[in-house]
Formats: sequence, structure tokens, C-alpha cells
Amino acid sequence: MCEKNICKLLNIKYPIFQGAMAWVADASLASAVSNAGGLGIIGTGHDSSDIVALKIKEVQEKTNKPFGVNIMLLNPHVDEVVDVICQMNVKVVTTGAGSPGKYMAKFKAHGITVIPVVASVALAKKMAKDGADAIIIEGMEAGGHIGKLTTMALLPQVVDAVDIPVIAAGGIGDGRGMAAAYALGASGVQVGTRFVVAKESNAHPNFKQAILKAKDIDTVITGQITGHPVRVLRNKLTQTYLHIERQETGKENPDLSKLDALGKGALRRAVVEGDTKHGSMMAGQIAGLIHKEETCQEIIESYIRECQHVCQQQYQLWGNYL
Repeated sequence: MCEKNICKLLNIKYPIFQGAMAWVADASLASAVSNAGGLGIIGTGHDSSDIVALKIKEVQEKTNKPFGVNIMLLNPHVDEVVDVICQMNVKVVTTGAGSPGKYMAKFKAHGITVIPVVASVALAKKMAKDGADAIIIEGMEAGGHIGKLTTMALLPQVVDAVDIPVIAAGGIGDGRGMAAAYALGASGVQVGTRFVVAKESNAHPNFKQAILKAKDIDTVITGQITGHPVRVLRNKLTQTYLHIERQETGKENPDLSKLDALGKGALRRAVVEGDTKHGSMMAGQIAGLIHKEETCQEIIESYIRECQHVCQQQYQLWGNYL
């Protein structure tokens, strides 16, 4: 019988992960989430090993609680990054953009819990076979790079296919979403967009305000023609991007150079510089649920409180029929 209690596995108080959002998931946010009882995660993207080491050291100075480091496996410095993580006593690693199988033995030798992010049943099964300790499934409701399946469709299929804990990500905007994920077999949830507007988040105030003002239909998917779709808040950038996509779709040899030029540095423009017109404001479909800036502690406690309330309500309702 596998251990499904993710809190016991990771030595955290609450089964809530913070998404490893590029330019957002820094030491300030990750440490705040960990100190609040969740699992804070550092985003590393294409960072060099020296930069990753500095980020890890900063988090270690800000918290004595467990935290994780996300490794982008397409990072050209990935071998060196893995070495640094193993040397610096990191206890949890999440991975994206591929399989961490090549590094699994090294991770295990250093007592590191490995949790890949996947978007399909096939990849989930492969990760479990390769020795992953748990899996994060991410539905297309999420902000940033997305797969093709929704969280509600993908989650129960992965739960049925593997014998390790499954964490649900994408569209988990409050305790109601958390309760729904648990009903489908999740062992925990990962939250991204809501932590972007946390008080401890260093995301630019303009970006935060764009999320807080967003409505239910304010996200769009760009980059489908490239094979790497991304969910973002609509703005002038997405209007131009989607126009070019429509022009190039159906061509035998579509010219993607204009799209590459538009996307270069666009996320940094949104998160760091606060350019809400020409920046890539990655955010999930649940942005319309977020109406105020809160501390990480307040966010996490609201998830737990709402989830418990929903579960109690449903138990009382269905108890009459069981």
C-alpha cells in the first residue's frame, strides 16, 4: 500500500504546493508559503547553477521549513543545476519539460523527493515507473504553458493509473476547487495564479491588478500553432500574437519568426516591469475568482477552511442517502 499522505511524505502542515512560476516563484514567495505550512517552490527556468545556488541559499535563510526547487529539464545548465541541488540539502524537487529519469538515482542517493509535472496519463505512468515519489497533474485551466486536457478530466484518470500520490494543478482557485480535487482522488493541490497576488509576491503591482480585475473570460491561449500553447490574460500583445497565428495557420511552412520576436522577454516585461499591454501576463482561468491581495498565510488558511466547509456540507447532504 503506497503512502498517499503528501503532508507526511514532505513533512508539511497543509497539502498545498505553490506553483513554480517564472519570475514570480522567488525566495520571498517560496519561503512565505513554506512558513505558512504549504510547500514553497523556487522557479529556476534557464538559470545557471550559480544563480540557483543563490536562490536556494536565500530561501534557507528565510525558512527552516521544507521547500522545493523546480527544475526545467530543457535548461542547458540542467546537469550543473542538479549537482547544486544535491549538494545544498534540498529535500524536494519538481520537474517540467521532460523526464527526470536520467537523474533519479542521484536524487534518491541524496534523499530527495522527486515530483514531476505531467499533462497526460502516459507520462504519469512513465514517471511512476521511473521512480517518482508523487506526480503533479496540470490541466489546461492553468496559467502559463499548458497541455490539452482539463484538470477534471485528467486527474481521475491519472489517479486510477498510478499508485503514488497525485497533486492537482490548474483551476484550483479556492477551497471549493480543492474539495473537488479531493473528490477525484487528489492527495493535494498546487496553486499558481492566486499566489501571484500574494502580499509576499514580488510580481509588479500592475500585473497583480490585472489579475484582480480579470473576469471569467479574460484569459486566452496563445502559441497553439507552435505546439507550445500558453494561457495568458488578453491584452495588446495577445491581440497581435493571435492575429499573426491566424495568418500563418494552414500554411505549409508557417513563418514563426514574428511570434518568436513577440514572445522574447514578454514574461519579464509583465512580471518585473509591469507592462500590462505588451507583457505576457500568464494567469489561469480562475483569475476571475481572485478579488483581493492577501498574505500566503491567509490564502492557505482560506483554502483549508473552505475545503473543510464544503466537505462537511456534502457529508451532511449525502448522509441522508447513504
